[in-house]
Amino acid sequence: MINIVLYQPEIPQNTGNIMRTCVATNSKLHLVKPLGFSLDDKHMKRSGLDYLKFLDYEVYENYEEFKSKNTGTYYYLTRYGNKPHTSFDYSNKDENIYLIFGKESTGIPKEILKDKIDFCMRIPMTDKTRTLNLSNCVAIMVYEVLRQQEYNGLLKKEPFKGEDYLTKD
Repeated sequence: MINIVLYQPEIPQNTGNIMRTCVATNSKLHLVKPLGFSLDDKHMKRSGLDYLKFLDYEVYENYEEFKSKNTGTYYYLTRYGNKPHTSFDYSNKDENIYLIFGKESTGIPKEILKDKIDFCMRIPMTDKTRTLNLSNCVAIMVYEVLRQQEYNGLLKKEPFKGEDYLTKD
């Protein structure tokens, strides 16, 4: 299972977009407090649209509680990572994979990362920006895992208008 972990997210619109990505990819969302918003905030509902009823998520009081309740392989996305996100093998469909993302303003604390350097990664980019938007990073990471797992369980054809929509008159 793919698990998305947001460590102390601050911006409700980002989290709403990530919620939608989780629903679209059958990923579970883990939110580690404190949150910079209320989960019933109108911005959250607007970003998540009508998909929130399908969201599998859990909220934790702190990172220690999260760790105590979740076993698997933890991967940390950080601008300080020394390996590209594509250098890891996520192909085991039976593995519980946790993709951990830090808060928008400061990322994941150094205290968490320093002993996990072998599982720290970054998305390659130019030197003209420090980071990408959090919801973009989550989408990039989730789809890399899914690509390696051959999009395990996801539809590869459009289900609403039909796979021949573009070719029929």
